[in-house]
Amino acid sequence: MTSSGMKFTVLQRLLHWLMAACILAMLFIGVGMVSTVMPKYVPLLATHKTLGITILVLALIRLGVRARYGAPLLPADLPAPMKLAAHLSHYALYALMIGMPLIGWAMLSAGAYPVVLYGNLRLPAILPQSDSLHTLLWNAHYYLAFAFFAVVLLHLAAALFHALVRRDGVFESMAGGSLSGEVAPPARGSAGFRPSVGAE
Repeated sequence: MTSSGMKFTVLQRLLHWLMAACILAMLFIGVGMVSTVMPKYVPLLATHKTLGITILVLALIRLGVRARYGAPLLPADLPAPMKLAAHLSHYALYALMIGMPLIGWAMLSAGAYPVVLYGNLRLPAILPQSDSLHTLLWNAHYYLAFAFFAVVLLHLAAALFHALVRRDGVFESMAGGSLSGEVAPPARGSAGFRPSVGAE
């Protein structure tokens, strides 16, 4: 379950960049939903639901792929606080990528709203109707969206730091190339489940 190579597999990189596009679209659509009114709200909501479930499915697939193929090791000279931040930020990303869609699905179920995706695919309710639970989940979904946005910005900042400042191969392990045109040194670190800042 470990990866001794310098880069993530092609499948891992494909999933990463596909999910990055979905998450960015989801965040901007969420902002649009908050600031818009009918009739534009309805198609935005349909897109939001569909993207949310897509992100949930892709995140679960990505976890399975990660368990199967592992990840390149973090650089041995990366300071311990940065390694800890890398691990924590990735646990937060996975928790939000899986948790946010589930909370949204549960929120709609508690509000007795249909969860209909593009293609008229209707998902079953996962909670019984409850006004108080709907309100609680709506607030959780709303405020966690800000946390999600902050973690994504941190992830982007870390990726740029590795690519432009440290140039330690962490960014290239997911990007598939070197920004400087030079061959990046192999990343090194501990074995096991190894999230790395800016890489995945």
